[in-house]
Amino acid sequence: MKIIEVRNLRKQYPNHLAVEDVSFEVSEGEIFGILGPNGAGKTTTVECLAGLRAPDGGTIRVAGLDPQRDRTELRQVLGMQLQSAALPEKIKVWEAMDLYASFYPDPADWSELLDQVGLTDKRDTAFKRLSGGQRQRLSVALALVGRPRIAVLDELTTGLDPQARRDTWELVERVRDTGVTIVLVTHFMEEAERLCDRLALIDAGKVVATDTPQGLVALVGEEQQVRFRPSAPVDDSVLLALPEVREITRSGGQVVVRGSGNLAPAVTLALAQHQIVPGDLRIEQATLDDAFLALTGRKLS
Repeated sequence: MKIIEVRNLRKQYPNHLAVEDVSFEVSEGEIFGILGPNGAGKTTTVECLAGLRAPDGGTIRVAGLDPQRDRTELRQVLGMQLQSAALPEKIKVWEAMDLYASFYPDPADWSELLDQVGLTDKRDTAFKRLSGGQRQRLSVALALVGRPRIAVLDELTTGLDPQARRDTWELVERVRDTGVTIVLVTHFMEEAERLCDRLALIDAGKVVATDTPQGLVALVGEEQQVRFRPSAPVDDSVLLALPEVREITRSGGQVVVRGSGNLAPAVTLALAQHQIVPGDLRIEQATLDDAFLALTGRKLS
């Protein structure tokens, strides 16, 4: 069942066309990613989705509602964590939760939500004393306090250290497991690959492709890359004779082999037959960044 439908969305600012032509659908219960570089139009898209900005063209339906015409009803089904949202420095965690709960006729038990996001022991802590990761977890709890069917999370892990980022990813997965549909705005490839069921790649205000992460990566083919430092000199012909190998390049003492199929096992076996050990061996698959490059001609990050 489609819970979000966006058709030919357009948003023009005085000196900037932020969104030129964006269309996508989101199914109920999935994590749908909007992935693209900074300035691509991601935040403007979800702000229009949430009724925070009026589009200049196109149509949006969220659970059958028009975000501009049906704002009051929309607030009952959609919760949003904004990229630039902030709370008063002195407000305590429990006070913020209690305040937001008062906005809804049938709010969730906010003490249970604090437990769900791992902030029970911070309930009496002022907002200004929370770490970056704790603030993000609080913003997720605030987005969920109205029992929404849909949660929009905009650049949720920007500025977090690696551990806090992974903790936040686990939280997002737990939220989805409760039945909430999630729209995740991000420019982190690893985040999109880890969390999203499907993705819309956005560049310069347009959707360039929509698919699963695996489907988008498949657009650039099945090519792989193996890097290593040989323990002894190896002639290119030894590896080029393998059907899996397409190309060999060298950089300093490092050998880079490109190809497909069972490339890594074939290369390591051929080297072993010549008593050569591949030191610092790295196997690299195609990534979302490679897909974005193939579709747009430039890197995502």
